[in-house]
Amino acid sequence: MTTPPSAHPTPGADPTTERTPTEPPTTERTPTEPPTTEPAPTEPTPTRTARAHSFNTAAAQYAANRPSYPPALFDAIEDLAGHPLPGSRVADIGAGTGIATALLNARGADVIAVEPGDGMAAQFRRTLPALPLVRGTGDDLPLADASVDFVTYAQAWHWTDPARAVPEALRVLRPGGALALWWNTDALDVPWIAEAAARTGRHFGIDISAEKRNVNARAADPTGRLDFTRRTVRWSRRVPVDTHLANLASHSVFLVHDEEHTASFLAAEREHLLRAFPDGSVEEVYEVVLLLAKTPA
Repeated sequence: MTTPPSAHPTPGADPTTERTPTEPPTTERTPTEPPTTEPAPTEPTPTRTARAHSFNTAAAQYAANRPSYPPALFDAIEDLAGHPLPGSRVADIGAGTGIATALLNARGADVIAVEPGDGMAAQFRRTLPALPLVRGTGDDLPLADASVDFVTYAQAWHWTDPARAVPEALRVLRPGGALALWWNTDALDVPWIAEAAARTGRHFGIDISAEKRNVNARAADPTGRLDFTRRTVRWSRRVPVDTHLANLASHSVFLVHDEEHTASFLAAEREHLLRAFPDGSVEEVYEVVLLLAKTPA
């Protein structure tokens, strides 16, 4: 997904478990407030690079348990770009295990994946052997000038240095092309999800809600060179509790902590969830936040 290894990225949930949005996506201009910062945890904070590279140790787990993306997301990308994905040349950066790459390919796009991490790239090749993958980062794209119609980042832009990644995206995009960035964020208006996020925050000393607050134009492009439009798409999937926990454990905040610290949280969380959901399944509800900017035609 990105510049340090594969930020997120995600094959997806079984399409039969996906729910279509219950309301149309909302479109708005991106907020202009500066990004918020997370409160300092009580123990040393793992470095950004360590978190970025952590996914390579859990690539198979990532591929098997991370959520996918709903069809409405790709409808929104085409709508905001004013250009169809079928037949378009797309560079999917920080492709990770190939969740978004596979969906773009299924949509009819001619996709090339770019991924820096060894573990994620190996998993990508096992999962999608027919799709092209090159090694590289968003800060230094291994692509020719004006060679693609779309540059996409699924769960990966936050691992880039925007001062480098923005000019690189503009360099490789054709006139009238589009840079599309998106993230699956937890729907914190759902009570059980908000309660689980609060438990995670207390255990790891982080502010889970900051993830969504930090998804805005100012954070994505501090230089203000790009004119982003924001759209959100709400969707859900129903999965066993153990799949939900494996999904959680594939996130960098879990991967960079010692196994005992993570295991104690996951064991306690499993008990919480089974009390709330005695049938052993949960409905994960997401809001995909999409930021898209077009280049001059």
